[in-house]
Amino acid sequence: MKSVSWDFMVDWRKFRLLHELDRRGTITATAEAMYLTPSAVSQQLAALSRDVGVPLLERRGRTVVLTGQARLLLSHAESMRELADRTRAALDAWADGTVGQVRVGSLATGITALVGPAIAALRLDRPGLTVLVSEREPDEALDLIDAGELDIAVTVDFPGAPSREDARYHRVDLIADVMDAVVPAGHPLAGRDAIELTELAGDVWVGAAASDACSHIVTGICAAAGFSPDVQHYCKEWDAVAALVAAGVGVALVPRSAQPLRPSGLAVLPVAGAPASRQLFALVRAGTEVDPGTRAALEALGAVAAARPDGIVPVPISALR
Repeated sequence: MKSVSWDFMVDWRKFRLLHELDRRGTITATAEAMYLTPSAVSQQLAALSRDVGVPLLERRGRTVVLTGQARLLLSHAESMRELADRTRAALDAWADGTVGQVRVGSLATGITALVGPAIAALRLDRPGLTVLVSEREPDEALDLIDAGELDIAVTVDFPGAPSREDARYHRVDLIADVMDAVVPAGHPLAGRDAIELTELAGDVWVGAAASDACSHIVTGICAAAGFSPDVQHYCKEWDAVAALVAAGVGVALVPRSAQPLRPSGLAVLPVAGAPASRQLFALVRAGTEVDPGTRAALEALGAVAAARPDGIVPVPISALR
């Protein structure tokens, strides 16, 4: 039996290819996802197989599948990466976190409510720390966290999101973003101080794009109230949602982090009872929360959240040392 090589160099790009192949099922789909040619994917996976000294793929008909050794390797890869991240962060911890670069991806309302104010505070306290921000949808931000292309994602739960117990990530809850009902100014309920959500069950709805995380959140909130919303209009921007509501084509649920809304001709109504809300949180790869720059950014996000009326008091970042 051929012995396993113990002196191979860890190339996370090759491990990512193996993970994507396991996830997507074919070399072609993996190549498309990673912006490579199928030949390049095959060559790099063959190189990884030579590096570790065990077969990673076996052919079945016209396709390939992962071997048992490949699945065993993947089961340890996350722990290996976490150890590497912790080692790198421990070395960086010699610095005090006043210089460096942190890459943050966030949904738009997260940038407005949390990331922007956090950067303003960091520019005063740590002017040498650069925070690079990009607007990202939740699933996109998670992929970039996994790829090491983002340090922090400010996001919401979505179908397929990691659970709270997922050891690959460290999560910091930030705010419970209450969702208010928004109706046209001439709607029969417009003069009310608050409404039961079921009172809008018979209305046409305006919602986020069907693939958007907020669409699933609104659908879930309505389902919990006992009905499925009749969504006939879809928008990505909350002001666009509000514009359609003001035009009288339907009603909507809009998070308070997106308010005040620019269009006029609206009535914003709190939902009676336990307020419907979505939770915004920060997510990082496990082990990187102790990196000085990432720690400073998480602390700033936590401080901004804690100062808001909808803030969720997070575990102090200093307690994670």
